[in-house]
Amino acid sequence: MKEQLESLNSVTINFGESGITIVNILLAFVMFGVALGIKLQTFKDVFKKPKSVVVGLILQWVCLPLVTFLLALALNPLITPMIALGMILVASCPGGNISNFISSLSKGNIELSVSLTAISTAAAPIITPLNFFLWSNLYTSVIGLKSNIPYLEIPFLPVLEQILLLLGLPIVLGILFAHYFPNATKKITKPAQVLSILLFMGMIVVSFAQNFQIFIDNIFFVFFIVLLHNAAALSIGYFGARLSKLTRKDVKTLTIETGIQNSGLGLILLFNTTIFPPEIWHGNYGGMLFITAWWGIWHIVSGLTMAYFFRRKA
Repeated sequence: MKEQLESLNSVTINFGESGITIVNILLAFVMFGVALGIKLQTFKDVFKKPKSVVVGLILQWVCLPLVTFLLALALNPLITPMIALGMILVASCPGGNISNFISSLSKGNIELSVSLTAISTAAAPIITPLNFFLWSNLYTSVIGLKSNIPYLEIPFLPVLEQILLLLGLPIVLGILFAHYFPNATKKITKPAQVLSILLFMGMIVVSFAQNFQIFIDNIFFVFFIVLLHNAAALSIGYFGARLSKLTRKDVKTLTIETGIQNSGLGLILLFNTTIFPPEIWHGNYGGMLFITAWWGIWHIVSGLTMAYFFRRKA
């Protein structure tokens, strides 16, 4: 299995200088569209009933990366380092917007879902690079990566600087736009989100088209790894919420919020050669690309499946 997955590392995505500019603009547009759904009132409401939100953030920001790190270590004999780092990248991303829709289908706490998505997205410019830096470096240290592939010096400040610019600024602008221009926001939010999804999907298809056969050859292994990782994420949310003695509606929501990650953000970050410079990563992060891309597909399936079971037991 490990030898088979090594073939993924040869996959490279080269957009060129003009292509990277388009990727950056797309990322900024996507984050601006996401931020249009974030209301300043959401942050104020958190302080009224903070327990569920605090538990949800701990599960997302601490427990999920920790368990991902441990899972990657457990799977080390079977997976490549780039696969493991892809898992850590996904775990470092904020909750995905589709979690709000799935929480609604699950008859969960929609207000809690929106609050968690809003807070994790707003904090993503800091939390995502921080978690990825901490857990990736710890992972590479524990497994002794130097003996396997060229040593990876995973930078923090350069990544933080880029993500603050590409994520932080559009998020702030989106929140402020929604606050000061609510009528215009109502008109453009849905079209902006639909357009960003279509552009993103188009970019993925174009990027991976030339590597489609490699993906097909490895789909079984990638499917198994993402299935296991996503199941772990959903379990963290469910049992973490149960142990915290939250209401049934909140348990449903935290299960979904922890299991639905904005892997699309992780994928776009991987496309950015300023954040993931080829000279540092030696052009060997194809495994990260495929794990992150497949997670974006699978968590929709698993989320809808959870919603079906939650509704049956409502």
